[in-house]
Amino acid sequence: MNNRALFIFLQLLASSLIAVGQGKIPFNATNSIQEKWVDSVFRKLNRKERIAQLFFVRAHTDKGKAYEDSVAAMIKREKVGGLVFFQGGPGRQAILTERYQQLSETPLLIAMDAEWGLGMRLDSTMSYPYQMTLGAIQDNRLIYDMGRAIAQDFKTLGMHLNFAPVVDINNNPRNPVINYRSFGDNKFKVATRASAYMNGLQDGGVLVSIKHFPGHGDTDVDSHYDLPKLPFPKTRLDTLELYPFKELIRQGASGVMVAHMNIPALDSTPNLPSTLSKPIVTGLLKEQLGFTGLVISDAMEMKGVVKFFPGGEADVRAIIAGNDIIELSEDTRRAIKLTKQALREKRLSWTQVNNSVKKILAAKYWAGLNKPVDLDTTRLHEVLNRPEAMALNQRLADAAVTVLNSDSLLKALNPVEKTAIISVGVTELTAFQQEISKRFPNSTNFLLSKIASASDISRMQKELSNYNQIIVGIHDYRKRPQRTIDYNNELKSFIARLAKMNTVSALFANPYTISGLPGVEQSKTLLVNYQNSDELQRASAKIIGGEMQGSGKLPVDISPKYKNGDGIEYFPVPKVVTGQIN
Repeated sequence: MNNRALFIFLQLLASSLIAVGQGKIPFNATNSIQEKWVDSVFRKLNRKERIAQLFFVRAHTDKGKAYEDSVAAMIKREKVGGLVFFQGGPGRQAILTERYQQLSETPLLIAMDAEWGLGMRLDSTMSYPYQMTLGAIQDNRLIYDMGRAIAQDFKTLGMHLNFAPVVDINNNPRNPVINYRSFGDNKFKVATRASAYMNGLQDGGVLVSIKHFPGHGDTDVDSHYDLPKLPFPKTRLDTLELYPFKELIRQGASGVMVAHMNIPALDSTPNLPSTLSKPIVTGLLKEQLGFTGLVISDAMEMKGVVKFFPGGEADVRAIIAGNDIIELSEDTRRAIKLTKQALREKRLSWTQVNNSVKKILAAKYWAGLNKPVDLDTTRLHEVLNRPEAMALNQRLADAAVTVLNSDSLLKALNPVEKTAIISVGVTELTAFQQEISKRFPNSTNFLLSKIASASDISRMQKELSNYNQIIVGIHDYRKRPQRTIDYNNELKSFIARLAKMNTVSALFANPYTISGLPGVEQSKTLLVNYQNSDELQRASAKIIGGEMQGSGKLPVDISPKYKNGDGIEYFPVPKVVTGQIN
């Protein structure tokens, strides 16, 4: 085995070890001090307050004081178990968290849906790569380190539970809701990368909620707006969709979020969402898979669950099914009353409710809520945007860039040759162009918006005849990168014509968009970057400039030509400018 092969083998071995995990749910460990605290808090709760511990309500810091006061009133009046923070700012959230904790007689468990870090919800904070981008990375240690960094950010803001990672297998490119939020379409790779992220969060002291059980990847309906149907047999579900859940449960996942999907093979009740199915939540998740951590419903205000069970019935059925935490009821006060009624009618037992409450309290103890909350808000921006986290974010981007077709043109690019650098789909100079211009001093930058006219394109095409080398960036500036890019047909045709020339193409968009850009695959080199972040634009510039290795692999099948795992191991040739290595 040569040195390079040995190095790659050791990297893969180290990456696999990261994903092993401890196999124990963090707050399930036998701990007499924890048990004493849980019992003492539990005994202080009356029956209504025990029910209220199951409910987590929405919180924002961008909706004004009246909204914030309404959440405070809910905490004081209904005595809910926790909050789920959404949009706002970190400083405002930290101050509001302290206020809410002081109002609550029982410490609140604070959650956030932050799959790619705080930047998913909060201004002036960092966004790490989407999970599809992470799926291209071959070193799971980087993903673990990201989990640790996000956990540090959560603790800085007094949060305890991240509704992440997504462990759905995105084997349906038409999926409108998972897609780029998935690690990919290979169950083994999804499981190992999700494991690295999960262990990073939990080792950093933050609870997780792996989602969306039993697997939301192969749907073409968004459960926010309707009820998706998963029509597959049990054998398919058991061997594919459930695989990552089983692996992460085995490794000690502290929480599982249940999706709103109708799955006839698991429960034949018409129009019944999985969230409300006792055979799925209790029978499959708890009994067959042996999961003893927190079972968390997906948001109960989503149309996928309330469409067929309105008026609060969905909340009650979710508890009966076996969910411990009811996230974002349409009307929490009504849901608490209906749950009390269900207990009186013997539809639900106090034993089940009490077990859920004690589980939630144990999670609160593990998260450190047995002690007073005291947050340092003096240097939040510096802490949440610390240099080491920003450097990690760049390393993640560097490791994701995937080189397709050939690296011959990459190696042949000459910094002193007359070079055209085109960014498509934009209206102002991009980070990609700025970075490449530094490395190719004899270059000119061109811009084409996504609605460029035929005359705009014609003028540019004439200009390009004066250039020996063409580097084109294909950008999707939408906040959520979809599977098709929203360019006009003239622009798509121009990209196809460019690809036939001496062109390096860099895609800063959802990888599935390659299928909707016929001709782009003819590029001498195609760099897939998965999303349009500055970090990935810098990473591609480093590869084009001959400064960095390219090691990313496609995490999904794109077309007959491009399959999961494709990607050239690119080792650069340093570029020379005026006699000096650049």
